[in-house]
Amino acid sequence: TTAPGPSVIDQATVGSVTGKITFEGAKPKGKPIMMDQDPVCVQKHGGKPVTAEDGEVNGNGTLPNVFVYVKAGAEKLTFAPPTDAVSLDQDGCMYKPHVLGIMAGQTLTIVSSDATTHNIHPMPKDNREWNMSQAPGAAPIEQKFARPEIMVPIKCNQHPWMRAYVGVTANPFFAISGSDGTFTIKGLPPGDYTIEAWTATFGTQEQKVTVGAKEAKTVGFKFKPS
Repeated sequence: TTAPGPSVIDQATVGSVTGKITFEGAKPKGKPIMMDQDPVCVQKHGGKPVTAEDGEVNGNGTLPNVFVYVKAGAEKLTFAPPTDAVSLDQDGCMYKPHVLGIMAGQTLTIVSSDATTHNIHPMPKDNREWNMSQAPGAAPIEQKFARPEIMVPIKCNQHPWMRAYVGVTANPFFAISGSDGTFTIKGLPPGDYTIEAWTATFGTQEQKVTVGAKEAKTVGFKFKPS
């Protein structure tokens, strides 16, 4: 038997879910990162202090780096993985972006903008673990995750403070909140969905939402200090 082809979605009826991730309570103090073990890393930041992105709160009281995705409601739909790759850069001994989304079977391309060797080490539970070294000027590393998994932490064995998180999904219905705490999930066929918001520090939250034809729904998530 052949696997079913990608679902045909009537683009004239799709809706969206937009929202804002707010943070209630005292803003946590950023955890300083000590990069002294690698002068290349220190130099790239011009000696300025660097703080960890986990637990970061935006200036407007919202949260960045929240992975928001359709946790339930899209199971009957099938999607071919996109042919374009998702890129993860290592710059200033930090991962950019800090949180990213990718579909199962889509290519993840890892590049380095640093003049120091990195060691990329995703630590999945449901996918194959791998661990690869990338010297300055080395070719990009290309890898895929075979199965959906929320979330796969990535670390660098050379620089223990380096952290990124990858949300591997079965569909394209995900978004990551930015510096203003907002997100938009586009292209949703009409239906009932459970939307989950994942954070590295403050836990997860979910909400049920019904999206009608061409409807733009708004949802909000409020997180408290952990």
